[in-house]
Amino acid sequence: MDKQSMESLVRKKYEILDPLLNERSRRIWAASEAMAIGWGGQALVSRATGIHKNTVNAGVREAAEKKGAEGPAEGVTEASQGETVGKKAPGRDRVRKKGGGRKRAAAKDPTLAEDIKAQVEASTRWDPESALLWSSKSTRKIADALNAWGERISHVSVAKELAGMGYSLQSNRKTKEGWDHPDRDAQFSFINEKAKDFQKRGEPVISVDAKKKENVGNFKNAGREYHPEGKAPEVNVYDFIDKEKGKVAPYGVYDLDKNKGWVSVGISSDTAEFAVNSIRSWWYEMWREAYPDATEIYINADGGGSNGSRCRLWKVKLQELANELSLTIHVSHFPPGTSKWNKIEHRMFCFISQNWRGHPLIDRATVVNLIGKTSTKTWLRIRAKLDDREYPKGIKISDAELEAVALAPDAFHGEWNYKISPVLS
Repeated sequence: MDKQSMESLVRKKYEILDPLLNERSRRIWAASEAMAIGWGGQALVSRATGIHKNTVNAGVREAAEKKGAEGPAEGVTEASQGETVGKKAPGRDRVRKKGGGRKRAAAKDPTLAEDIKAQVEASTRWDPESALLWSSKSTRKIADALNAWGERISHVSVAKELAGMGYSLQSNRKTKEGWDHPDRDAQFSFINEKAKDFQKRGEPVISVDAKKKENVGNFKNAGREYHPEGKAPEVNVYDFIDKEKGKVAPYGVYDLDKNKGWVSVGISSDTAEFAVNSIRSWWYEMWREAYPDATEIYINADGGGSNGSRCRLWKVKLQELANELSLTIHVSHFPPGTSKWNKIEHRMFCFISQNWRGHPLIDRATVVNLIGKTSTKTWLRIRAKLDDREYPKGIKISDAELEAVALAPDAFHGEWNYKISPVLS
């Protein structure tokens, strides 16, 4: 039989058998046909069936290995062989060899996962009330950055790695917040690089912000928890403020490097004085001993509110804190409309909200207790304390008082980035 007729015969056989074959049996059948044909059989079977010649070659090698393994091993009797009759050979039903298939990019490149994380870190956002994580960078941009010094990963593999880290693909409406400043992304990069520099030198980097005020009393709190059937806690029908218990204003300080946080639960107004006093409490209550050699602190804060970039009282009170601690305080504010990039939002506040869902905040002690019991699988730990001081609103800072602040604006957006040095009296 000539080669052309043989190829036609193999093709007809394959058309009949193909629906009945799995990946492994297809490979072995193709190998058996190639071995029966002899010289040139592998190429002929590949042409006739469309099965890649590498697959046919793999089947030939597998068949040869099985054939070499046949027959009783030295010292094995026919009786002992008979004991295995009727038993299934181990791995008989496997389609691929153990460990087969293409390895994930991260398995071949041990630093890849951390490098991807570093690329998206500056552009990561999270809805403070959910566990959803997303990035403003596209997978192609991330892949381009990672491949700048050599081919490492495709944008498709970047998407798979991000999914493994908990990221989710979101629609455009999730990636646009408020007014987009032209230097928004540049400010994110500035904050990210400066934070890494501080952490490398062992200096504290903290993210600060005020959580929304909460009514204290027997009020409904969104969320659910398990109770015996028909035994759900009963709460007030209306959410009118309890005049005696009032509201609480939690102000948080989150240490980016150590994954630990502090919350001052205020009962007064959320002012700049309260914000700076919360940072003071964090230092004395938690981190003075953790950073015994610190000479600087780097604070990341929103652009508005009690810690806003235009707030004069914030800068005056930071000067007092710098003098008291003998530390230079560096501050960077996030651009307008980008509060969800603040790390404290999606690394601490969201878990506090999840922890007290379904719990009526019946009194101040309950609020402090629920915050302090918040933890995560990544070892987030939070301490909380009630701050019962009264912080008056409407304090005016004169030009002379502001000029007394030892403030040095950065060359890049000095209104957002500046440092306040201690002034020795």
